[in-house]
Amino acid sequence: METDLNDIQACLDGDDDAYRRLVQRYESQIVRLMWRFTRDRTECERLVQDVFVDAYFSLKSYKGTGPFIHWLNIIATRVGYRFWKERDKARLFVPIEDFDTITKSENETIDASQAADVLHSLFNRLHRDDRLVLTLMYFEECSIEEIAKRMGWTKAGTKMRAMRARGKLKKIAEKEKFSEKFEWM
Repeated sequence: METDLNDIQACLDGDDDAYRRLVQRYESQIVRLMWRFTRDRTECERLVQDVFVDAYFSLKSYKGTGPFIHWLNIIATRVGYRFWKERDKARLFVPIEDFDTITKSENETIDASQAADVLHSLFNRLHRDDRLVLTLMYFEECSIEEIAKRMGWTKAGTKMRAMRARGKLKKIAEKEKFSEKFEWM
């Protein structure tokens, strides 16, 4: 944490190498988080860049009271949410029917990458708020409190949103007959 604070102060003082060190230190964690928002490598790279650009221009507002990565995660979550919001306006998503071609291997398992693509496609059918709360809860393993903090929501509202989102996801899976298409669900 002290290294981060030193690099942040150096960056604010005009040292461009200091920000490069911060980016290198946290880039892999931000890439992993942004991958939750898109399965497209080019889009993911763009989102990661957006996170670090937003962070750079907001660096003065970092108070240093918590780990820098927590502050970055808040920015990253909001960048991902903004991405979903823009994409939802354009209504761009992969039809679930495209996943009918997924097959099991000899040992009766489905490739993890294919399963992730299917799950991502299911999540895309949810409203972005529902998608976000489930993504943070199950993939990022955030607590209700952490999700509420990242998004500026109340804990009670976040808990309710999570419960409703799980129900909506279940209805979508049932409607699309996923239990029939994929025995693993």
